[in-house]
Amino acid sequence: MIACFLLLHTGLFSTAQKFVQPPVTQPDWIKDYKPFRIAGNLYYVGSYELACYLITTPAGHILINTGLNESAPMIRRHVEALGFAFTDIKILLATHAHFDHVGAMASIKKTTGAAMMIEERDAPVLADGGASDYVMGGHGSTFARVTANRLLHDKDTVALGGTSIEVLHHPGHTKGANSFLFDVKEGTTVYRVVIANMPSILDATKLSGMPLYPGVGKDYAYTLDTMKRLHFDIWLASHASQFDMHKKHKEGDTYNPEAFRDQAGYDAALNSLQKSYDDKRKAEK
Repeated sequence: MIACFLLLHTGLFSTAQKFVQPPVTQPDWIKDYKPFRIAGNLYYVGSYELACYLITTPAGHILINTGLNESAPMIRRHVEALGFAFTDIKILLATHAHFDHVGAMASIKKTTGAAMMIEERDAPVLADGGASDYVMGGHGSTFARVTANRLLHDKDTVALGGTSIEVLHHPGHTKGANSFLFDVKEGTTVYRVVIANMPSILDATKLSGMPLYPGVGKDYAYTLDTMKRLHFDIWLASHASQFDMHKKHKEGDTYNPEAFRDQAGYDAALNSLQKSYDDKRKAEK
């Protein structure tokens, strides 16, 4: 857990927001990483560790996650380096509303005019800049506040330019944490892709219940069970390390969607998270 906060000001709006931003304790969160094509119309545009994804379509593009507040210029460079117009981003999505994944949403939303879509239970946290997060809240806003244009729910569809994304509500890490399931095509091959919000448990979380989230333990159990039954060809996650991205792709590697087929890795990651959940449950008794 991040124990201290720095008071910063952001000039993103005509009336500057004040927010406390946790210090970056992991340099890899803002370390640049060359953007690359994952499969079909899906691209990686994040930092070395904080994963951000661009899905391109003839009708505009979809950006999933933004990393930290200071990552906005880097993401723009990455999108443009791939040959796409940053202002063609039409939809913004997030796997969950924590500062390390939505920190630059306000800035990018303002620049592009894109519609922000978030799972309904994370919308209040997004709107108050993380102040009401059930674990990391209570210290004021930790990122610039964003009001959603559309509230999402389990099994909802986000569609743009021939791409259809299914929203999968996987609560626990946050109340509105979700994964995204969609198809991309490479030649005659269709890949089923899941951008999985892996249900990691923060140290301060009490699975027996939190004041702002009494049912957190039950939700984690639901998510762990549900995610074990997902069917896909390629899996990705909110953090590069969660899906061993740097073992599957190194800067300068040629385009290779097959590198991201990894059912065994997904299963092992979930089994490890299940053990963490079980161990924490036992420790709380």
